Amino acid sequence: MANSNNKLTSSSSELDLDRPILEDYLPSGSIQEPRGKLRLRDLLDISPTLTEAAGAIVDDSFTRCFKSNHAEPWNWNVYLFPLWCCGVVIRYGILFPVRFDVVIVLTLGWIIFLSSFIPVHFLLKGHDKLRRKLERCLVELICSFFVASWTGVVKYHGPRPSMRPKQVFVANHTSMIDFIVLEQMTAFAVIMQKHPGWVGLLQSTILESVGCIWFNRAEAKDREIVATKLRDHVQGVDNNPLLIFPEGTCVNNHYTVMFKKGAFELGCTVCPVAIKYNKIFVDAFWNSKKQSFTMHLLQLMTSWAVVCDVWYLEPQTLKPGETPIEFAERVRDIISVRAGLKKVPWDGYLKYSRPSPKHRERKQESFADSVLRRLEEK
Repeated sequence: MANSNNKLTSSSSELDLDRPILEDYLPSGSIQEPRGKLRLRDLLDISPTLTEAAGAIVDDSFTRCFKSNHAEPWNWNVYLFPLWCCGVVIRYGILFPVRFDVVIVLTLGWIIFLSSFIPVHFLLKGHDKLRRKLERCLVELICSFFVASWTGVVKYHGPRPSMRPKQVFVANHTSMIDFIVLEQMTAFAVIMQKHPGWVGLLQSTILESVGCIWFNRAEAKDREIVATKLRDHVQGVDNNPLLIFPEGTCVNNHYTVMFKKGAFELGCTVCPVAIKYNKIFVDAFWNSKKQSFTMHLLQLMTSWAVVCDVWYLEPQTLKPGETPIEFAERVRDIISVRAGLKKVPWDGYLKYSRPSPKHRERKQESFADSVLRRLEEK
């Protein structure tokens, strides 16, 4: 009970630290109104529900995790505007055509890749070890072409991941390009949401060859199937290293949301990976609700560069008496500190769902009771 109380206290303290100070947003007249008039402060004092609602309207810690970070408008300064125009000309008139040539090379790379991958995949079925090795090399190669098309500058810190049984790699998640950035160094088998379109085609053909596992967030039965596949995969000696993004959704590289416990109850070593993008050149966050992945790639190709650091951190194991949830939080602490990200006590899946009717009813009842008590006091 003491541990659970401490958790609740720490979670509430995190929320309190992240909650905006409403007085900073209130007009001075609402605070210094003479007595006898209804002040905004009095209205907010009626119920904590109203205070929470006002805080959510002003700025809340949940939606901030999924907001794109737009650059400050500096280019309209009379002195800097010509430099900004030069930057636009360079990015769209020089860098983008050069990268378009890279896309042509990438297309040729796809032709070479497919012409090599298809024979390897179908003709070497009796030589599984050689086939897997060649497929890994080809997947790493095509991912390197993708990174080159963004003028990617990736700095890797720490030892390169190796193929070992009973280990899983977990990383913070900003965009689907996280997988490409990590895949060009090591052919991971990733667990990922099934996507439509050309991305889904790649998932169901090329990436399945390296042992990737797909799921549909809307299907409840997928959880049991995926859990079984995960346990089977980590036991294999010759399987590619397993990569999981335990946040379950893309976060804007300023925060980390709660880690799902699935990766931490497999009974194996967990290897944390921290990814941090440099937003000076481009915001690598992919907001899938507002932007398709194709447009996201186009944005990256018209930027100056995609610059990021990747840290392969010290492997972690479950401590005696530690629950999978506590283990997940400990690993999240390690990743957040290394990448300079702020922890928030939210489940990232909340952005895909609405509050339940029972939760709304409880809030309504709480609000009604507080108003009635206030009226009785008057």
